Amino acid sequence: MKLTASNLSMPFNADESTLRLLIAAELRLPAESVTNVRPVRRSLDARDKNDIRFIYTASFEIGDRDYSKYGSRFPKSVVKAAERPAPADLFGDIPQPAPFVVVGAGPAGLFAALTLAERGYKVVMIERGRPIEERRKSVEGFWAGAGLDPESNIMFGEGGAGTFSDGKLTTRIKDPRAELVMEGLVRYGAPEKIKIEAKPHLGTDVLRTVVGNMRRAIEEKGGEVRFGTKLTGIRSENGSVTAAVVNGGEVIPCCAIVLALGQAARDTYRMLDGIGVEIAAKPFAVGVRIEHPQSLIDRAQFGRWAGHPRLGAAEYRLTGRSGTRGVYTFCMCPGGFVVASSSGEGEVVTNGMSYSARDAENANSGLIVQVNPKDLGGAPFCGLEFQEKLERAAFRLGGGDYSAPAERVVDFLNGDKPQPFTSVTPTYRPQAVPRDLRKCLPGTVSRGVADGIRAFGRQLRGFDMEEAVLTAVESRTSSPVRILRDDNGEATRLKGLYPVGEGAGYAGGIVSAAVDGMRAAERLMGVYKPE
Repeated sequence: MKLTASNLSMPFNADESTLRLLIAAELRLPAESVTNVRPVRRSLDARDKNDIRFIYTASFEIGDRDYSKYGSRFPKSVVKAAERPAPADLFGDIPQPAPFVVVGAGPAGLFAALTLAERGYKVVMIERGRPIEERRKSVEGFWAGAGLDPESNIMFGEGGAGTFSDGKLTTRIKDPRAELVMEGLVRYGAPEKIKIEAKPHLGTDVLRTVVGNMRRAIEEKGGEVRFGTKLTGIRSENGSVTAAVVNGGEVIPCCAIVLALGQAARDTYRMLDGIGVEIAAKPFAVGVRIEHPQSLIDRAQFGRWAGHPRLGAAEYRLTGRSGTRGVYTFCMCPGGFVVASSSGEGEVVTNGMSYSARDAENANSGLIVQVNPKDLGGAPFCGLEFQEKLERAAFRLGGGDYSAPAERVVDFLNGDKPQPFTSVTPTYRPQAVPRDLRKCLPGTVSRGVADGIRAFGRQLRGFDMEEAVLTAVESRTSSPVRILRDDNGEATRLKGLYPVGEGAGYAGGIVSAAVDGMRAAERLMGVYKPE
């Protein structure tokens, strides 16, 4: 009989073979009666730094004779393992008259295109940026001081913005498709451990491999993938999509468009608005990146166990208030780097990135303050225009060469003239330069950042370290707009257009975006039948 046991607590440095003994003790059975033990979830409990523990959920089996002793009277921590239902493909009955066009090769677009191609549908996935091999060269060239390529950068290109990030896979959604996303990532190169970790991550190096493998799988299954192909228009008849217009003139006939934009596609948002697609402003957040020595964060979280290989680099997630506004850390990157994420000329944007080993000297995180559209007038593009204004101000303050303005925490809090960096060396490239960040941040954001530093210093020892470095501007935490859609997932004013993912305003990370893309694919499958 297959069962599942939860809340199995053991010292973090204990061997996983101990799980069998814990389960046997819980059931008061001999250890040899418990077989096929497999961890299915693992989380870290570091609240007591003298007794850091892993908490497991594990599946296992016992024989029919042992099972009959219990009947249904198991301890509360043990339940009969749920049978996972086989996925049902519900196909429609309308022949597919033309391909589906998937716009964007981020997680939403990749999983939408893959879901459709695997089931025999005609799919064309277009991406304005370049494939990962070429994209990596243009990104690293920009960091080294070469010019910005507005169509191939951290925001545009195969894999989307998340490809140059920490690759966090944590999600709060309960959709069963999230498990399918994890399995898909593993199938295309991610490590098996992401399926059991409570806070899984991939790292930028692993993500680059995975997205390339996914693209090749789409092609092998009959899908077409086109890079350097930007959506510049949509044709429609009687309120329904008939074709995608790309690169200013080429027409790709299609019966539907899955619109998996990245949030940097500001020109595309404006094109959509121009043809009558309904777009609304939504709340978002802006601020700075803060860097500390990773060793400081490890000590604050793990105490004497800091640096232990089974614990890895420590993380944090902190929240607070600045008046009526929320202030919080965002996309924390242990052992990582602050990276230049500009996608437009004359704009400075920061983000965080880690490799899978998370072994760099600094930890960084967004330190951001909520912005409500009502603060900005409420027009559909008020948040987008606010972001642009901030990014241009950071560009000018940094010197106009994509250097980022940065400041030590002590100088920022005291309002002193920015001094050279000391024990914390900023990792932003091409370079970070000492500047008064209040000259590019609005007063509400500056106050929020200051309030956050003070509050988080009380929550996490050393967070308010004087030599920690703030780098501006962190402006792309989420899309400031939402492309409105109906209960069927279609744009409210244009049938056959399916806005999905983070850029459309419906997701907040790799997994939730991928799930949203899969939902759109399933809706199309429910209307059309494959060849």
